[in-house]
Amino acid sequence: MEAVRKMASEKPVVIFSKSSCCMSHTIWTLFSDFGVNPTVHELDKIPMGPEIEQALSTTLGCNPTVPAVFIGGELVGGADEVMSLHLKRTLKPMLKKAGALWV
Repeated sequence: MEAVRKMASEKPVVIFSKSSCCMSHTIWTLFSDFGVNPTVHELDKIPMGPEIEQALSTTLGCNPTVPAVFIGGELVGGADEVMSLHLKRTLKPMLKKAGALWV
């Protein structure tokens, strides 16, 4: 769990993903279209992936476990939550506050 929090707080936007997850790719594309360069940790490609996925599921309550999006070190949620914030027009202000978006 501590590893997840450390990784999530190292950059303004962190996405825990899997390389085969189309929703993770969609969220990454959304951020990229804003000009945000998120840090993506693909759980199926890193040694601690299964442990991180377990922590996301059991400790943080992420269901499904990917994508798990952190902005400013805080868990925002998955694709549904990110898209909801975008539709409410609150996602960009969050990104600005975290230092991920400059304009």
